[in-house]
Amino acid sequence: MSERDGPASRLRAMEEALERIGTSSDERETCRELAGFLVRTLCDAAAVELSGGGAVHERVAAEGATGLLDGPAPTPDPDRPVQVREGRGDGAAAHVVSVPLTARDEVHGRVLAARAHGGFGEDELATLRFAARLAGIHVGHARRLAAAEQTAVDLQMALVTEPGRPHPNLEIASRYLPLGGRALVGGDWFEAVRLHFGRTLLVVGDVMGHGLDAAVDMNAYRAVLREIAATDLAPHRVLRQMDALSAADETRRPATCLVVRVDPARGMAVYASAGHLPPAVFTGGGAGELLDVPVGPPLGTGIGGYEALARPIGPEQTLLLYTDGLVERRSEDIDTSLARLTALRMSAGARPVDVVDTVCDGLDALHAEDDVAVVAVRPRPRQPQDTGTGTDSGTGTGD
Repeated sequence: MSERDGPASRLRAMEEALERIGTSSDERETCRELAGFLVRTLCDAAAVELSGGGAVHERVAAEGATGLLDGPAPTPDPDRPVQVREGRGDGAAAHVVSVPLTARDEVHGRVLAARAHGGFGEDELATLRFAARLAGIHVGHARRLAAAEQTAVDLQMALVTEPGRPHPNLEIASRYLPLGGRALVGGDWFEAVRLHFGRTLLVVGDVMGHGLDAAVDMNAYRAVLREIAATDLAPHRVLRQMDALSAADETRRPATCLVVRVDPARGMAVYASAGHLPPAVFTGGGAGELLDVPVGPPLGTGIGGYEALARPIGPEQTLLLYTDGLVERRSEDIDTSLARLTALRMSAGARPVDVVDTVCDGLDALHAEDDVAVVAVRPRPRQPQDTGTGTDSGTGTGD
């Protein structure tokens, strides 16, 4: 930008700034865009420094002949940039301008611009102030968005928490991973409920969609599950009751759900599914397989029609329950996605926490396209004092 071009050049530069600065919600990317714009249009070197909770500035972007910025930086004035002449190591002069990054009366940092020869004209300073102000607005927006998203993640984690205490005859590990670094509140959840005679009811569910409504519905499904579990019904009847109660509320979103009743004393697990992906079982040798659980409609439809599947389970096996975010990828068929899960091999004697780690790492759950909830359980020798209410080792009265 040449000062001789006057207002016309200033207008073109401002139009470019509007187009090039703030193209994402990442504050550091905005700073890099600002520094690049300044070096292209105004100066020989530019740097952007952000302030955190205190007054300390961290340089997050720099472009051009950054040696011109060596030495003490001028202190920015909230109302007017400060232009000073700095001496360089080779004795030459450098003109450095410091401008605050402000938005809504908040100072988020500063931008430094330097020229090897000659100062900045009034139109150039006006463009610099405009670009800094524009970047400050985007940085402020990114920080408010990050704070809101962190609140959403904290809310989700508070709602999901850890599953309830199973009987001591089950070893359990779980993990919840929100969707990427820009998570929204979602509807993934899991639960463990103690039943009579040393049995435990394990549940994993996924409310359709994201947002606060999904989180509210997720909590409602979880509350209904706890109430129904107290009646000691078989898993398919638990789903039937949950479906009927949820369908009565027209505002509630549908949800998939997998219910498993584990009876370590008998070495048996009973499964029932409401539109959920199949559980996986990993043997002591590390091999995995999917269980062909009959799949009924999602909860909240009022259709019903759930069936149960009973399969043996022993201390050498680890049962894995999960939500679809763990395996589903837009670019591949679901059968291929599930095959990637069962292709994983566990180390000999892997504990549930090791299985969770291996599955999340092997399927790159940190970069999943949806929320991820994972629960791994393995029967272990039952402690007599922790078998629950009663001494019968039968299956209860709800079948």
